[in-house]
Parts: sequence; structure tokens; C-alpha cells
Amino acid sequence: MLQQTQVATVIPYYLRFMHAFPDLSSLAAAPLDRVLEQWSGLGYYSRARNLHKAAGVIASNHDGEFPVSFDKVVALPGIGQSTAGAILAQALQQRRPILDGNVKRVLCRYHAVDGWPGKTAVQQQLWQYAEKHTPDHRIADYTQAIMDLGATLCTRSSPQCSRCPLQTDCVAYVQDQVKRYPTPRPKKQIPVKTARLLILTDSESGRILLEKRPPSGIWGGLWSLPEAGLGEKVEQVCQQRWGMQVLTSEDCSAFRHTFSHYHLDITPSRVQVQATATGVKEQDDIIWCLSEEANKRALAAPVARIIRQHAQSLTPEQ
Repeated sequence: MLQQTQVATVIPYYLRFMHAFPDLSSLAAAPLDRVLEQWSGLGYYSRARNLHKAAGVIASNHDGEFPVSFDKVVALPGIGQSTAGAILAQALQQRRPILDGNVKRVLCRYHAVDGWPGKTAVQQQLWQYAEKHTPDHRIADYTQAIMDLGATLCTRSSPQCSRCPLQTDCVAYVQDQVKRYPTPRPKKQIPVKTARLLILTDSESGRILLEKRPPSGIWGGLWSLPEAGLGEKVEQVCQQRWGMQVLTSEDCSAFRHTFSHYHLDITPSRVQVQATATGVKEQDDIIWCLSEEANKRALAAPVARIIRQHAQSLTPEQ
């Protein structure tokens, strides 16, 4: 959960998640839908899918016991070299270097390493430094300390060098070049994509239609509003996909949701349909539900936002 999400945001999700899945066996046995429901709102849902897969692998291939060898840990879904090292260092006191974002920043400044840390050559150099500095004793203390150093003092924008215990030997500090390191990622134009999300509403019951997205890709495995292209006619889409007759349709204000590699401009469309008459039946990947029921399911944040706003628009002002 702490990969790409801040601690303050994670805490309530973590407590809720651990209450739902108190041990590995309960997580492995849970349906993916339930895991995604507990993760809903944290984003980067591949982390939840990989966590669930890893629990299943441990349950089936390791007799339910978390492996203790590096090769077996790093082979688990969603666990890379640094995460595997951190787990084994902190849980089992194994001498394993780590290289998360905070540690990269500390090492880049301490050794004045030029080049964006995402480059293979720079990353290899940082791994060498990480290996060099990892001690033979108090491994867990060191691993936690160097991560905390980057998180609390050697921060990205306002490093507190005056309080840092490493300042005497830090090359960047000695050279008064702290803000130069680490080298920022080369700027790249982020593409913009568009999509229309359909709030298909049954004119008789007021229920809306949700579809489960494919297991891979954005929002993989989550429930979502049906998607259509901005150039497509809503009436034609509803007729061709579900055999539904559109009574009214209206586009709402578009908004932008940003992923790590592109912007998505989303246009919600309120579409009232005659669903009951056409006999559109619920399936494993399609359901009808009221708005308040929909928001209890595993939804991506932008989809949950649209459904909430839709529900609020139906509530008469007091």
C-alpha cells in the first residue's frame, strides 16, 4: 500500500484491509472482487491484484508459509528486488540492500550521482552503493533508518541538511549542490485520451448499469460505468450492445483524470433507458444496482465520483 501512496492516506485502508484479511490464508481464499473492494480508492489496482495472486502462490506452492529465500520472494507477483530485500531485512535480519525512492535520493546526494535514477546504468551504480553501505549487523534498524532519512530529512524539495547526521560526508552538501541531485526525470509530453462513461439508468427502477472491466489494463477487474467513444452515438451503442432503447441522453461536464503515463478526459453521460422491457439480464460481468449500492463495490475513484454526483443530482434540495 505504501508503494506510490502516502502513509497518512494508507493507514485507514491498512486497518480496514487487515480487519477483512487478518492472515495470509484468508487473503488467499478471498474472491478478488472482495480484495478490490477493500482496496477501492487507493489506486494502482495492479498492486491489489498482485497481492492477492502472491497470497495464492504462497498458499499453494509454499504450504501457506511466507518463503525465506530471496529468489522465492522476488518470484512472487508484484514483489521486486528492493521490496524483497526490505521484507527479508526487516522480518528476518537477512543482509539485503534496498533501493526504494527515498533511498535512491539519499544515495544520489551522498555520492553526488549524476543521471536520472531511472536509467539502467545509474540504477546499477546506486545498487552498488546500496550494497556497500548495508551493514552486517542491525540490518532491520539500518533498513528502516535509511528509508526514514529520505522520507523525513533528505526530502525532494526542502531537505533539512542542518539536521542530517550524514552532512559531513555528503558530497552534494559539501559542494553546496544538494538541489541538483537526484537528476530529475527527463520531461516528456504526456498524451491525452478521451472517453465517455455512460450512466445508464433504468427508467422504471432508477438502477444504473455497471460492467466489470477486463482483468488487465486500467482499472482491471473493477466495476465501472460502460464506456463509449466520444464520436459514437449513444443511441446506437445502447442498441447494439444491449438492445436497449434510449429515452433521453445528456452529456455532463468533462473532467480530467491523470494516470502515470497519460491524461484521460472523461465525459459522463446521463442516459435513461428502457432496460426492464428489453430484458437485459445480470451476468457475472454486468449488474443493475442503485447508486448507493454501487459505491459499496470496487470502483475506480473517477467512477465513484461520477456515481456520487449522479445520486446527488437526484436528491431534491431541502
